[in-house]
Amino acid sequence: MKAAGRSVRTRLRDRVAASDPGLLRLMAGLRTVGAIALALLVLRLFDADVTHLVAGAMVAMVATFAIREKQRGAQAVTLALGLPVALASVTLSTLLTSWVVVGDVFFVVLIFCAVYGRRFGDRGTTLGLIGFQVYFVSLFVGAEPAQLPSLWGAVVLAFACSATVRFGVVATTSAGVLQRLRQAFRARLAQLIAAQIALLEAGPEDVDRVLESMREGTARLHETALMIQSRLEEGTPDQSTARLVQRRIADAEIAAERLGLLLLTARSAERADTLTLHLPGAVTPLVDHAPAQDEAMAKLRRDLGALQTLVLRPPAEARGTALAHLRNRLLGYREEENLPRAGAALQDVFRGIGEAARAVMGLRIALDGPQDESDDSPATARSREELDAEDAAIDAGEERAAEEEPTGLRRPTTRAALQVAVGSSLAIVGGEFLSSQRWYWAVLTCWIVFLNTSSTGEILVKGYRRVLGTILGVVAGIVLAGLVGDHTWTAFALVLLFVFAMFYTAPLSYTLMSFFVTAMLGLLYTVLQTYSLSVLLLRVEETALGAACGIFAAALVLPVRTDRRTNELLGTVLERLVDVTEGAVDQLSGGPPADLLDTARDLDQALGDLRAATQPLTHPITPMRARRDTAQYVVALLETCAYHARSLAATAELLPTHPSIAADPRLRGAVGRTVRNIEAIAARVADEDAAVEVETGPSIASLLEQRADGVPRYGRITGRVLRHLERLDEAVVGLARPLDVPVAAPRR
Repeated sequence: MKAAGRSVRTRLRDRVAASDPGLLRLMAGLRTVGAIALALLVLRLFDADVTHLVAGAMVAMVATFAIREKQRGAQAVTLALGLPVALASVTLSTLLTSWVVVGDVFFVVLIFCAVYGRRFGDRGTTLGLIGFQVYFVSLFVGAEPAQLPSLWGAVVLAFACSATVRFGVVATTSAGVLQRLRQAFRARLAQLIAAQIALLEAGPEDVDRVLESMREGTARLHETALMIQSRLEEGTPDQSTARLVQRRIADAEIAAERLGLLLLTARSAERADTLTLHLPGAVTPLVDHAPAQDEAMAKLRRDLGALQTLVLRPPAEARGTALAHLRNRLLGYREEENLPRAGAALQDVFRGIGEAARAVMGLRIALDGPQDESDDSPATARSREELDAEDAAIDAGEERAAEEEPTGLRRPTTRAALQVAVGSSLAIVGGEFLSSQRWYWAVLTCWIVFLNTSSTGEILVKGYRRVLGTILGVVAGIVLAGLVGDHTWTAFALVLLFVFAMFYTAPLSYTLMSFFVTAMLGLLYTVLQTYSLSVLLLRVEETALGAACGIFAAALVLPVRTDRRTNELLGTVLERLVDVTEGAVDQLSGGPPADLLDTARDLDQALGDLRAATQPLTHPITPMRARRDTAQYVVALLETCAYHARSLAATAELLPTHPSIAADPRLRGAVGRTVRNIEAIAARVADEDAAVEVETGPSIASLLEQRADGVPRYGRITGRVLRHLERLDEAVVGLARPLDVPVAAPRR
């Protein structure tokens, strides 16, 4: 029973870790709720009135969620600098209340400065956010000059409570966050393997559902890998350790993706859209159902389960003869040991399991330290030697040159600051017509729709989601206000619940976050004795007005249209794709070692930016269905290209230490056509009148298939490289049609 209970707890922990990598959302919610609750408790002990309770709670929330730095020291400095900014903001907001025009002009200037401050990094963004939000809090509670001394005290206390919770009650360290992210990576890796097992067993009616599960599992694993990479510098003791963990994470991710591809190739299925799965390759039916084939399939199910066990087993339980036996058996497939009698496609799956087992062992060594080697088989010992040789080859890398940053009005922060200043001015004027007391809601919405957006389309989608969430929140606020009545502390308890839900759901759904914000504000109006149905309806009107003003300003003031933004990002993705492909192939051809992992990470980041920028084009409500389908198709093809480029980079990283991989100088010439095609597509994206075309011709494999004496030149590892180059070449040619690039006839 005890073991069963521990197993249930382990599964629950892994599920939570996989759904919230690093527990970042959970910790953010708990930290913010804790700061608000502590501020309310202390203010209550000082017998503060409702106005100061609400002001203290909201400032504590702002002081907590505004901090963006990852290192505790930097967080402390920013929090200390934020206090005088908050005091100045609440003072000016209160004193300028009686001078309407002066107050409005200052508010617009403050908004411009807050947005412009983003160019100074996380600290500038945080200080601007604190200044704006505290100014808004003063307007919300209707602060008067006579209340200033007590408001100062509430602000100071709120910052003190935020610091107490951040650095004491809900303390987190970069190393701790990284450790939880590692656990999340293992959990998501195990979930992806579970989806691959389900694919093996799925009937024709379940294939679509399982493929969708594999697609989601692959995307989530990649998301967690990127999150880990963003935390490595702060969470590891030195650069060498960071690079080791980065390499092992990349190896495990690529091995899992490759295993999924091999399963798709070997799996009999009626329909499998591998582009939407982000794993290229065709699915070929298995026609051999002989007893040997059935036995091999049963063995495959068993070994996939064993691989999942190796991934999930905690470090304290990762010892023992039974686990060593599983590891030895799986790693033996890398050495062609005990491969079942089956078709070539199915045997490749077993080899893929062996490669995945090696990646899992390398990941465990990097994350948990040296392992027990007493029960190693010869194949396992050789894998350990390869890993040790790779570890010894890791160096600190080279400094990368800083990219040239735009200047003047071309700088994104300057453009956004001007846009939001114009939009806020319109929102103030329009908001005053709707309500002379609560015009600031329109300004708040205009401000928010510009946060983390880069094009008019993104602002339009965010504004729509804000309005929808607000409408739903108003309905909830009406119901809750009637239920709460005059029970102040019941209302505050619900406010804390909604604040937690707001921060927990923010990365998942902006509409949900807006819903919880509006429902929370309805409760705060109830506490302040200013609640009415007309007030909540006014909030909807002001929100719609603010969103409209933001969209109008974005469309007319130095506009960045979605097409232009996506074309710029598409060009960046193609440029990064060339860098990764050429760097990997150059190293595989015998060139000098290069920092391919960082280059591949740049490609992933560029692709993530493009994916986010195409959301306005791929949103379900978009009326332009053809453009939506084209955008989705292009992004899927680019993700296919990125997968193969990452795989090439990972293989090239192994070249100096892997005994079974040899450089082949001819690869450099064979990939030339692919690189030229990528550059041609990039030129057409940058200039639609560019006279370029995409080349086609013989397969890359056929270019290297034989030497002059007719003897095959490459083995299994080189064959894998060629398959990646083949699929990359095919995917690049596939990009030509949706991007309207002519395709030349094959040359004889």
